[in-house]
Amino acid sequence: MSESTPGILQYRFDGPEEAPVLILGPSLGTTWHMWDRQVPELVKQWRVFRYDLPGHGGAPAHPTGSVTELAERLLATLDGLGVQRFGYAGCALGGAVGAELALRHPERLASLTLIAASPRFGTADEFRQRGVIVRTNGLDPIARTSPERWFTGGFAAAQPAITEWAVQMVRTTDPGCYIAACEALAAFDIRAELGRIGVPTLVLVGSDDQVTGPAEARNLVAGIPDARLAVVPGASHLVPVEQPAAVTDLLVRHFSTAWQQPAYDTSTGQMAIVVPQASPVQVVPQQMMSPVAEIAPAPQPEAVLGRPDPYDAGIKVRREVLGDAHVDQALAQADDFSGDFQEFVTRYEWGEIWDRPGLDRRSRSCVALTALVAGGHFDELAFHIRAALRNGLTPAEIKEVLLQAAVYCGMPAANSAFKVAQQVIREETTPQE
Repeated sequence: MSESTPGILQYRFDGPEEAPVLILGPSLGTTWHMWDRQVPELVKQWRVFRYDLPGHGGAPAHPTGSVTELAERLLATLDGLGVQRFGYAGCALGGAVGAELALRHPERLASLTLIAASPRFGTADEFRQRGVIVRTNGLDPIARTSPERWFTGGFAAAQPAITEWAVQMVRTTDPGCYIAACEALAAFDIRAELGRIGVPTLVLVGSDDQVTGPAEARNLVAGIPDARLAVVPGASHLVPVEQPAAVTDLLVRHFSTAWQQPAYDTSTGQMAIVVPQASPVQVVPQQMMSPVAEIAPAPQPEAVLGRPDPYDAGIKVRREVLGDAHVDQALAQADDFSGDFQEFVTRYEWGEIWDRPGLDRRSRSCVALTALVAGGHFDELAFHIRAALRNGLTPAEIKEVLLQAAVYCGMPAANSAFKVAQQVIREETTPQE
């Protein structure tokens, strides 16, 4: 079923109407068809609900810029259908949605499976760089390299039809929605919150996953109090596609035994956790995790009276605009002589000015580029060309800014600026094969 309302998602149901609902969430760049091989077995016990991400699989292109917003759209869709409680299994970005639901809406979730997931997916820079490439070159470069990220080499060679299906699935995704989903993953970080996930959780990963591999899975298991680990041999990132039978068997076992009955006290906002028997769950050959480690709750910051210190907002904005690598290098090079200046830059340039609501970041990048050209600050210009690309300006728009600057700042300055910009844009927008 396809919906055009911005607040809900494209979805479909399979299975008997009276059965409990089990939701399957997709990975970035995929559609609900990634779960086709699981559905025939799952519908024997559950009413299976699958959804598409915005702009994926022909879904309306209403971009979602955060995992929280995507989870809220899913809940709005379910509310409209009268679905209150459900089990949830999600792959990668779909797994992030499941973790978000477990943290923010535990009363809705009966049981959880996180597949090829992570408490933090790589670095923010990696996903924002992917957005720059898509904005400049379209989705074709990402589509052509998707099989390398999603499947083992042997599977891709032996299954050319599935490999081509994967390429076309990404290629037909709406670019704006793909970029927005990259931004959502760039901002996703629940490492300090894992201890609050209170539903029975299976963490499932392919042994050969080079995107979010077994190490990331173990981080989840170590942090989630009631989690088990299953490592599927001979599988990469899209493990439900590459090893469908193994994944189906693990899902059936987990949701059959760990389905948590409603025990949520709406008056206190707390959930009574049903502790399972101590016997280990069955997992794919001998890849069990050691006993779950427990992490201490993150310390709560002391209350600050009066106006908040802009430093925290500043470092966040500075990293989002310039990138972690650049900021880390600047801070690492600071010493007793320059440390105060770096603090000044973070607090006032980024926390006071760049974080003001009056202009969006695209506009601020345009102003910054023009000012740097006028002042002849071409070393700084290179940093801000990269920042402008991350903030959503296209190379064509940057060219227009520099042409405008040529009129008002002078031809020699603009000539130098074009040389800097040409080099930076070439480096930033060339797809990595």
